Amino acid sequence: MNQTTLSPEPVRPVETERDEPATPVSISVTPAGHAAIDGAAAPDLAPIMRLQGVSFYYGAFRAVKDISIDVPTHRITALIGPSGCGKSTLLRTMNRMNDLITGTRVEGTITYHGEDLYASYVDPVEVRRRIGMVFQKPNPFPKSIYDNVAFGPRLTGFKGDLDGLVESSLQRAALWNEVKDKLKQSGLSLSGGQQQRLCIARAIATEPEVILMDEPCSALDPRATLQIEELMADIKERYTIVIVTHNMQQAARASDRTVFLNMADDRAGYVVEQDETITIFTNPANRLTEDYVSGRFG
Repeated sequence: MNQTTLSPEPVRPVETERDEPATPVSISVTPAGHAAIDGAAAPDLAPIMRLQGVSFYYGAFRAVKDISIDVPTHRITALIGPSGCGKSTLLRTMNRMNDLITGTRVEGTITYHGEDLYASYVDPVEVRRRIGMVFQKPNPFPKSIYDNVAFGPRLTGFKGDLDGLVESSLQRAALWNEVKDKLKQSGLSLSGGQQQRLCIARAIATEPEVILMDEPCSALDPRATLQIEELMADIKERYTIVIVTHNMQQAARASDRTVFLNMADDRAGYVVEQDETITIFTNPANRLTEDYVSGRFG
């Protein structure tokens, strides 16, 4: 893929002081999904994203505080914690989705391949292309299955084989065999689990490196949930996944690494503990973590 630059654009002022580098940094993505900066390949399990001292505000209200997390490449990271602790808010800071909400601000640093995602020269649209998102409730557009998947590439001026891209995206989302003969039908005609996989295919079609999933199975039945979990396991060889879930069994089954957040007295979410998933669920270091994953609170 040709190198592209996270380029300048006229967005709302960033509230924290950030220095623009002397020369633009280009990020390229190879067909295998590995990234390189200035020609150097990134290690497979090196953090693709890093949050350092991140706090997020809705006006005067601080929703999360002092969050520091590393997101390892080609692994599934689960964010767990009680309702209201800021998991979804934190997820949306990772691709600047919260920029669309008036009166919000971010403190701290969020980097992607070492580049500050909130720097003034960074294009948030390009950020959202590279860091895709799948929401809690399946939200296919009121368009055909084909047009749902093709929407992002068309919007970004894709000039290649669109039919091939739609097919490969649906294949990677484990949906092609179910819809290949009805691509002209509305995406809304699919079942809930199929709609969610269509939304994953739509996210994949823009060739992201990271896919954020905000409780993607909460509206699905157990069979569809298992299909999504199996899909995540299949595609993590190509993508990095961060998932918010309230389902402890799902976090234990599907993720490689788990971050447990809780709510402080001021209602701001904070990280209690983060580690390999097997450690969080079998030998946590913090008693609060043990109480949460065992169902004693939350």
